[in-house]
Amino acid sequence: MTESVDKKIEIEGVDPRELYGPQNLFLDQIRELHPHLKIIARGSALTVLGSKSESERFQKRLDGLIAYYLKYGHISKEVIQQAFSGNPIEQEVPVDKDVIVYGNNGTIVRARTVNQQKLVQMYDRNDLLFAIGPAGSGKTYTAIALAVRALKEREVKRIILTRPAVEAGEKLGFLPGDMKEKLDPYLQPLYDALNDMIPPAKLQKYLEEGTVQIAPLAYMRGRTLDNAFVILDEAQNTTLPQIKMFLTRMGRSAKFIVTGDVTQIDLPRRGDSGLTRAMDILRSVAGIGFVEFDKRDIVRHPLVKEIVEAFDRRKEAEETAPLEK
Repeated sequence: MTESVDKKIEIEGVDPRELYGPQNLFLDQIRELHPHLKIIARGSALTVLGSKSESERFQKRLDGLIAYYLKYGHISKEVIQQAFSGNPIEQEVPVDKDVIVYGNNGTIVRARTVNQQKLVQMYDRNDLLFAIGPAGSGKTYTAIALAVRALKEREVKRIILTRPAVEAGEKLGFLPGDMKEKLDPYLQPLYDALNDMIPPAKLQKYLEEGTVQIAPLAYMRGRTLDNAFVILDEAQNTTLPQIKMFLTRMGRSAKFIVTGDVTQIDLPRRGDSGLTRAMDILRSVAGIGFVEFDKRDIVRHPLVKEIVEAFDRRKEAEETAPLEK
């Protein structure tokens, strides 16, 4: 007589709603693939009733499915069919060298331009990267995708995203709310990118437990950032002492990426920007990489490229125009 067991399996690292699918579509499929087991779902736990050998086989396959989700960020009916057929699903995944991370709702985040691909390649060889270029070139989005991938693959324990809170024509003091509510609009682009790549419930959990942190640059002072992927965005709005302060936060097993656009400096005096000066100082230091994006990397609306080119032409005309006497 086959021994029947009552096995409880805690689901860790995956939002159960992602695993069970819309209206429990995936859960029903999993049940159909194991007709000899009774599978009961309650929140983040599955109770499995059946023979010991069948229950253990089920858990092994479920672990494989969860590992796949943690790496690629999505689950489909085809993936479930493969996961519970007894074949390792990792071997069947087609390799796309330009894919950085699998985002929400089947979104694939990939390096789409030459310099985005260069940033991904240089990430493997450098612990500190500078990614400089115009608006819409994907430098920050690509950097955040690399950070999410590193977290999913457990290369780092946390992601920290930061920006200098510099007024770009608006006065921070007149914004409503407390300090966090005043600063959040400056940090919203970082939230937007994360929302593309991490399921909402999981991102909220990460934010609450500190696995993902988004904060103004001033909050970095005095910290040592170990086992972290840290991105400084809008770095053109830092002074040289500020960017030095940021870079010296780097701890053990950390990855740092600095992004910025030197044509959009919002400091009261453009000459105070420390980004290009820091890059000049650090160019000869081993372990630091530099990627300079340009108009060819712009991946937003086609008009964005035309707008950037128009402003560049105006700037060149002003620089070459004869001085008035």
